[in-house]
Amino acid sequence: MCRALESLPVTCLERAKELKALFGSLLQKSDHSITCQSKKNDKLRININEPLKWKESFEKLLSSQNGLCLFRAFLVSEFSEENIAFYLACEDYRATKPSKLAAKAKNIYDEFIGCDAPREVNLDHVTKAITKENLEQPSETCFNLAQAKIYTLMEKDCYPRFLKSSTYLELCRKAKTG
Repeated sequence: MCRALESLPVTCLERAKELKALFGSLLQKSDHSITCQSKKNDKLRININEPLKWKESFEKLLSSQNGLCLFRAFLVSEFSEENIAFYLACEDYRATKPSKLAAKAKNIYDEFIGCDAPREVNLDHVTKAITKENLEQPSETCFNLAQAKIYTLMEKDCYPRFLKSSTYLELCRKAKTG
């Protein structure tokens, strides 16, 4: 298994596999939605028209749990999953209790931004320097600049490729004819 897949949380990997299987079966069914059991016994319901909404904006894709999982699986296939992982780590960081900000900030920096970071994201030197400086006084906004840069990178580069991917195009084709 590749390193990128090993670094995904098990639940996301399971969900991505489940979604891939569901979307594969969606392509062969004419129902407008499909339901299946996940390992936690909660029902996963996918509306067949949901993928059409993802094309409206990158924000709509990320705000959909199914869209996010499929996009993340797409990034894994392109060996650029660190971008969405960093973005989501920043989202989670903002909700962190003030007493835990410093430790969490250091972990995020070490994993995604610092020298020899195992999942280094593509940031310019100035953004890295500003982010490192922000860590001296950690607040919920210390990763905002870096997160915005990665969001823009995904929106302008990865998202258009996702919309052109065979899986996404086939889902849209099925939704339109469904």
